Amino acid sequence: MSATTPAQLFDKHHATLEAAVQAIHTRGYWTPYPESPSPKVYGETANEDGKKAVEACFGRDFVLDQPGQSGWTAPERSPYGVELGVRYPVCAAQALIDAANAAQPGWQRIGPQGRVGVCLEILERLNKRSFEIAHAVMLTTGQGWMMAFQAGGPHAQDRGLEAVAYAYREMKFIPQETVWEKPQGKNPPLKMKKHFEIVGRGVALVIGCGTFPTWNTYPGLFAALATGNPVIVKPHGNAILPAAITVRIAREVLVEQGLDPNLVSLAVFDKREDTQALATHPAVKSIDFTGGNTFGQWLIDNAKQAHVYAELAGVNNVVIESTDQYKAMLRNLAFTLCLYSGQMCTTTQAILVPAGGIDTDQGPKSFDEVAADLAASIDKTLADPAVATAVLGAIQSEDTLRRIGEAGEYGRIVLASKKIEHAEFPHAQVRSPVLLACDAADEKSYMEERFGPIAFVVKVADGAAAIALSERMVREHGALTVGVYSTKPDVIDAMTEATWRAGVALSINLTGGVFVNQSAGFSDYHGVGMNPAANASYSDSAFVANRFRVVQRRYHLA
Repeated sequence: MSATTPAQLFDKHHATLEAAVQAIHTRGYWTPYPESPSPKVYGETANEDGKKAVEACFGRDFVLDQPGQSGWTAPERSPYGVELGVRYPVCAAQALIDAANAAQPGWQRIGPQGRVGVCLEILERLNKRSFEIAHAVMLTTGQGWMMAFQAGGPHAQDRGLEAVAYAYREMKFIPQETVWEKPQGKNPPLKMKKHFEIVGRGVALVIGCGTFPTWNTYPGLFAALATGNPVIVKPHGNAILPAAITVRIAREVLVEQGLDPNLVSLAVFDKREDTQALATHPAVKSIDFTGGNTFGQWLIDNAKQAHVYAELAGVNNVVIESTDQYKAMLRNLAFTLCLYSGQMCTTTQAILVPAGGIDTDQGPKSFDEVAADLAASIDKTLADPAVATAVLGAIQSEDTLRRIGEAGEYGRIVLASKKIEHAEFPHAQVRSPVLLACDAADEKSYMEERFGPIAFVVKVADGAAAIALSERMVREHGALTVGVYSTKPDVIDAMTEATWRAGVALSINLTGGVFVNQSAGFSDYHGVGMNPAANASYSDSAFVANRFRVVQRRYHLA
């Protein structure tokens, strides 16, 4: 038992919470979780301690003391070729649901502020363990070290805190009680006392993805928790360790507060049918999912008892109409395509270029020159093998390796993918991007997501045709990001209006240290919820408000 209470935790973290609420109003830069893995910030031994903590899990049982356990499973395979062998508990879905339902009343009783206080304490503990989580993310997803630390640690924590801030703000709008007094003319007024209780809707299921097991999981996890719901975390079968560490930390905080740890549990299944049965259980009232269209659409179609918050596949694209910073544009696009080998839901896949070429500060550039120069910029970005492996990371899935091998079927190869040796991990599957060229008419090639380091330079009639094609791609196939390069205000205005109609985030003339596939907590809305790639946003009010209900009681006052 902790010497603190949930109310005291709320007081402890109140300044951070209020700053987070202010940040989601102003949308400027803010974070309480430093993104630099500096020993001055996290401690001189933090990196080594985190690495040792992860290695101590290898080949051992990851004990969580959850109900309904029937055995152990160790499905993870590291893209870096490291033998993990971590054994996770296999627990019956019904046992996890029963335990979650039993834990919810105690969570209800501590009230919105108590719940928010506990969530903020969990996030602080996660931040202190950022190096441990980063090593787990790196070894299971194939991310490079810096991305694994930033996206897997502080940036994921930002997104979790952002969800808590939205939840707190929405719940704060609702008074706990009031006196209702209705005048009755010459007669005494009618007086009633009314109480308003914020109640979670029920068990929340958070289904993680294999590439960003914390960044894409924390928003749903903390939105559901803060609004009063027990949470079952179902990680991707190849990225369990980061989720397991997260669940263990959450359970430790709950126990310290005298709360039932089964409020947060880990569901690891060997068969998709088990996940489907859990997702369609009547007790499950919300589902957060990040992943492919097939299973995501199955959830939307079949988990009718739950509200499904889904981030699915899309075809992110960039329109190049003209530029006054040609080299900087190419560098920005090259890094975008290289970062984590394109294994991001925000990475550009289709680059739309007019058949007649573009105007630049270096003179006119033909379509073929743009494609060739982009290929050369990619090669330059990856010229140093140490930099290349740090930026590219490793390929997470055998399916992605297969897609890279087949990519030549979909267009003219401008730049072939290469296998790059990793000095630290000799068995790592590291691949450079493949860049293809095709015509706009070749829609079967580029107009579906080809996840991984595969990009197309698509020949379109002109700038107007590029904007129209970009809008249609988003409407029909979805996208989380689009971009435009142009020196003409009317072109930028037309592209802007197209993104309003299609419902997708737009980046304009990115040439510096910000890339289209990056999304900043408290400032950028990740997803809009208007196109097939996502029906929700990280984060906005809609992401949290439907996770709780208000139950009132009233009685007469004399």
